[in-house]
This record gives sequence, structure tokens and C-alpha cells, in this order.
Amino acid sequence: MHTEEVLKATRTGLWRWDSATGTSTVDVRTAALLGVPFRQGEATYRAERPLTVAGPGSDAPSDTATEPGLAPGPVSGEGTMTLAEPFIRTRIHFADYVELTAAANLALSEWTVVESVLRVVDENSEPVRSIRLRMTPVEEKGTLSLIGTVSQIPDQPAPESPSYAGEGRQHNREAFLLHTGRAFAEARTTAEVLRVAGSLVIPGLKPRALAVFSLERGRLTLVGPSAQRPVPRHLLPYMDMPADADHPAAVVVRTGRPIYLPAPEDYRREFPDAWPEAERIGNRGWAWLPLTVSRRVLGAWMVAFPEPMEFTREARALLTSVARMLAQALSRTSMHEMELQLSSGLQRTLRPTRKPGIEGMKLAARYVPSGDGLEVGGDWYDVIPLPSGRTALVIGDVQGHDVRAAGIMAQLRIALRAYAAEGHRPDAVLARASRYLAGIGRPEVMTGSEDERAGAPAGAPEPAVPEPTGEPDGEPTGEPADGAAGGPPDDDRFATCLYMEADPVTGTLDVARAGHPDPAIWLADGTMLIRATAGGLPLGVAPGTEYPTTRLVLEPGETLLACTDGLIEIGGHTMDTGWRRIRTVFKEQSAGDTGTPADLEGFADALIGSVQQPSGGENAGPLEDRRADDIALLLITLDPAYAAERAAAASGVSRRTTFTVAQAEPDRIGEARHQLQGMLFDWESEDQIDGAVLMLSEMLTNVLVHTEGDAVVVAEASGKRGARLLRVEVSDTSDALPHRRTPGELASSGRGLMMMEMLAGSWGVDPRGEGKSIWFEMRENVATPAWA
Repeated sequence: MHTEEVLKATRTGLWRWDSATGTSTVDVRTAALLGVPFRQGEATYRAERPLTVAGPGSDAPSDTATEPGLAPGPVSGEGTMTLAEPFIRTRIHFADYVELTAAANLALSEWTVVESVLRVVDENSEPVRSIRLRMTPVEEKGTLSLIGTVSQIPDQPAPESPSYAGEGRQHNREAFLLHTGRAFAEARTTAEVLRVAGSLVIPGLKPRALAVFSLERGRLTLVGPSAQRPVPRHLLPYMDMPADADHPAAVVVRTGRPIYLPAPEDYRREFPDAWPEAERIGNRGWAWLPLTVSRRVLGAWMVAFPEPMEFTREARALLTSVARMLAQALSRTSMHEMELQLSSGLQRTLRPTRKPGIEGMKLAARYVPSGDGLEVGGDWYDVIPLPSGRTALVIGDVQGHDVRAAGIMAQLRIALRAYAAEGHRPDAVLARASRYLAGIGRPEVMTGSEDERAGAPAGAPEPAVPEPTGEPDGEPTGEPADGAAGGPPDDDRFATCLYMEADPVTGTLDVARAGHPDPAIWLADGTMLIRATAGGLPLGVAPGTEYPTTRLVLEPGETLLACTDGLIEIGGHTMDTGWRRIRTVFKEQSAGDTGTPADLEGFADALIGSVQQPSGGENAGPLEDRRADDIALLLITLDPAYAAERAAAASGVSRRTTFTVAQAEPDRIGEARHQLQGMLFDWESEDQIDGAVLMLSEMLTNVLVHTEGDAVVVAEASGKRGARLLRVEVSDTSDALPHRRTPGELASSGRGLMMMEMLAGSWGVDPRGEGKSIWFEMRENVATPAWA
């Protein structure tokens, strides 16, 4: 015996519930048990024509329905119907439906079976039978559903309480309001709210048509039901009308009071000019309700009925409650959409409108707001053409991620562009920007009332302005004195910034840093180094701060990342764990054995993706506060054509790094040692690493002590692992050559060359046009020679 024959013999029906749309697909036996009207064939339950209840996911136009909530539409098989969620609610007792919804959600989350006994009610909310439902979860094409069987429980006694009908109607309405309110609350856009409003099946009222009119600039516009496209012919006359028209919707909007028209003669008497159009539609009863939020009318909601309607007190209360929920939902989603439009427009205005690029270099840039509030913040990046032919790369972060931070960022970005266009060097650009930001952060201090100032005689001296308070050393703190007017006294903002002047021909980057995270460089073999650069305080903290410049050289095959702290620390990460996460993403994006990303844009997307979809386990941040922050990043590498020319000169070099130690920064000798240690992280001989670091420190110290210029360091490692050659050069502008000495037992200097003879495989001094270069070489796992 086939399954269909078994179901037929046992009078068992099938029910499928789609969790995505809330619709239920049932066969004709289940439809009969639920009391859904249909035509019965000669020998079997077979619908003469397939029926679909209009609602979310339905293509059925409501104006062609033969029953409230029923209309022709597509079916999934012979003798099946698709029922919208609101219609199902009207056929099941409210308490049973609430219990069924909870059980279905639990079954989908725990993947268990649903078993329920449901009371089926008629149109007057009176129980007519009880059914047993058994459903199991299934997943098809990424959609979760429940599918199972429905059968009637025989000999179920009817309730004897005479008040049960009225109580059932009340409970059914309460359940309807509960689920309608939840549907409106979960709607995230105006289109979703209108879709919910257009699919309402109001218990006990049987509406034929629902429509929403929006009031904008003195005109009423038909905006819903949104699912009906194209707009039904009978609604075309009401697509747009003035708010002073002789129409029920316009009167409702003007007065803020509902209008109930129980019969056609009421409509004809109250609105004779609008009656001819309404008569052609064929409705026989109407309710027009204002959509009001905080005493502000947003529009009107129309509920039309196929027969004359008696609007009882209960019916009017039910319609008023739905209108209030609809108005609140429309106001919320409309405000949210306006905020998103404002924030997206602000972001487009404040940031580069065209894709940034540098001739001779490949560049990828990203900005991602934190997602809170208006989704605006103080992070930014910029690419500025300079008069010298070079290009400035800027990335920064204004304190906070609100509208004020975005406004300060816009002013600071313009100021940086102006200073850069004047041809200033990176240190001068940041120094001027810091003074500018400190200036705009201090509001003017005014004393006296506005009336007193307005009434002062011409030529009178200005009122005394108290000096800003400061620290004991006399330096101002940047905060206005107590009682200062003009703005919040504690809302001064600072900004971090990394400013780089790039020369794609030579690959040099002159970097000035103001409290910003250091950039990271991936060498040609994939080794990541955090390039320590000289820096000063954040912009706006102390206007007199100096910002020293550090020169970096971007070699062929190397990639530089400059970013805000949001990329590093988001998701509860520290600086250390955040950089490790970024290093992991780089390895995943590397192209084979080259150690470089195959696609710079893809690498940028992967970095953003690692933040938006963080993985668990060892990649999770150690901090408990999973804070959100804006993210801005710049990725830079040499263009392949330029890189090919420079690669020929550096053939065989697998790692190369260049940095500068200024005369006024002897403390950067320690940073230089750490850079060399990071470059030799996988050198097999730890003694050689210690020796190389010691010789580098000695050479840098000699330059700073015995010359008056800066020291430029170039370190290269070439060859295969296990037999690599390390060459380190330190150049300066002095023509004085070092010479060997014989220091005494207690001498404090003179041992530098002796130490190099002991530790280096080879070393030397090369005079140059301006200055000299002292260098040493050592080969991996090769002992130093025994110098005579």
C-alpha cells in the first residue's frame, strides 16, 4: 500500500511550516481539519482550483480573493494550499498557538520532534474539533522547516461554558495583537513594516483590502501594501492626493481622528466627491485611522470590508491598537533609514570619493565604521599629491566615534591637505596640524550676559577673558577655565596620525608619527616586522611638540601596512595578540613561496573579514570587553614594473631593511638592535645574532659620538637558509675614517674595531662622495676567522 493511500485511509493530513517566511503548506485533508474553505471533488478531497493565502511570500493580489485571506496562487503539489501565518492564527485557539510557536522554535534549535494537541476554532472563535500534530525538523537548501502529520482526535466533547465564545474571541484578539506587535518590532525597514501591514488577517473582522498613506510635504502618497506591484487598478486614483482633499484619508490626517463608514450610504453622504471612485471598487464598509506618534500624524491606514460592517467598541479598539503599532514601527524604521542615509552621505563626503592610487606603487585602502549609532567616526585615510611629484599617505584616528569626531576629522583632513600642498616636510605638516587641532578644540570664553554685551557702547573695552588654567610649569592644559561658555569644558579631542611621504622611484618612505601605531612590513620571504619609527605626542595635546622623521625603504616584494588601532585591538585583542592575528591572515593570503599576497585588494578584504567574522579558540582576544571601533587601513607595495627594475639590482637578496638613527635620538639605537634581531629571527646560530647586534650597536654609537650627522643603516640577508650571508652597513656624512687604537686597561673607548675583527667574518670602511660607510659581513654557521 502506498503512503498516499495510508494517509487517505487514516484521514491523516500533511503540514509543512517554513521558518523563513512563516507560511504553512498543507494538503486538502489538513485544510479541511483547519476549516479552510475549498470545493470538494466527487470522490476525494481535491481542490477544484489551487488556493494560496495572501501574505508574506505570496504573489497573490488581495483584490482577487474570494475569501478573506484566500486567493489564487502557485502550489507545491496537487491538492495543496499555502497559508499565511496570520490566517493560521485565526484557525487555532490562541493559547494552543502560542504553545505551538514556542515548541516549534525549541524543536528547530534542539532538532527534536514537535507533538501538540490543538483546538481548531471557527470564525467566531468557538472550538469545533481537536487535532493532533506531530512534526520533525528538516533542512533543504539552507532553509529550516517543520514537516509532519495532522489527524483529528475523535469524540472530543465541546465546552459547556456559555461564556467560552466571548472569552475565546478576546483571547484570540490578544494573541493577534501579541504576534502583530512582535512582527512589527522585528521589521527592520519600512518595506518590511508595510509587508507585515499588508498581510494582516484581523480576527473577527474579515478585511478585504488594507492600505497605508504617508503624509509628506502636504500630500498623501499611497505607500502600502508594498507587496502589490504593480499597484491594483482600483488604488490608482489614490496614489497621490493633496492633504486638503475631500477624501477620508485627508480628513483623518487633518483632524487626527478616525473615521468609520459602516455602509455605502454613509460614504456617499459624508464624501460625495470621493464616492464615485470608491463605488467602482466594490467595498461596502471602511475604517480610516490616523497613524500618530507623539501627537504627530504620519499618515492614514485604511481597512476596507466586502460587506457592511458594524464597528463595535471592541472592533474599534482592536483597529486603534493596530494603527498605533503600525505608526510606531513606521516612525522607527523611517528614522533609522534617515540616519543611515545621513551617515553614509557624511562618510562619502568626508573620505576620498575616488579610488586612491600612486604611480609606481600599488595601494589598497579600506574604512569600516564601528556599526554603532550613525556609523560615523574619526578614523580616516588620505592620499595627497605633493608639489615635489611625490605622494603623501595619511592615516589617522580622532578620539571617539561620534558626529563630533567625524566633524573634527573633516577639519583636520582639510588642514593636513593644505599644509602638505604648501610643500612642507612630514615633521612640519604634523607640527602645524597639532597647533591647528589644539586651537579648534578650545571654545571662546565669554563673560557677561548676551544683553550686556549687545548693549555695550561703541569703543568700550572688551570684557576681561580669564586665562586658561595650566600645570605648575605654566603650560596650558588645553581646557577652558571653569564657567567658560561656548561648549562642553571636557570635550577637547586629540588625534593620532601617521604621515608618510612616498617616492616610488627609490621606494623611500619618509615617516612622521603622532601617537599612532607603528607600520608593519612583510619582507619578500613573508617575515613580518613592526617598523619602529620616531614619533611625538598625539595631535592637539601639546602644540609645541616636535615630530622627527624616519626614512624607510620599501624593497621589491615587500608590503607595508598602516592602520588604526581598531584593526589591531578590536574583538578584545591586545597589541600583541592583534598583530599575531594579522600575521595569520597574511600567511593565508600569501602566494605560494613568494611570501607576498597574490592580490592586495583581496588581502585588504581578508583583514576586514577577519574582524567582522572573528574565529574562536586561539584567535579570540584575551580581553573581556569586546569593544567595537572604527577601522582604517592602507596597504602599499611597489608596482610590478618598478619592482622588476629594482629587483635586478638586489638579485639574490631575500631580506633587506633600512632605517635611520638621528643625532638627537640616541635611544633609537635600542630600536635598531630589535629590528636586526627581528630580521634574523630564524638565524640558526644565536651567537652570531648576538654578535651582529653588538657590532651594529657599536657602529651606531661611534657615529653619534664622533660625527655630527645621522646614521643610516642598511641590513641585507641573501642566500639559502643555513648558508645565508648577512651584510650590515652604517653610513654617515663625516669624512673622518676610523683607525685602530691600543686602549689601556682602564680605557672606556677604542675597542670597537678590535671587537669587529673578533666577531665579523669580514668588515671594512668605504669612503663615499659625502661621508663614508662602515660595514661587516658574516655567513650563517661559519665560524669567524682567527685574525692575526
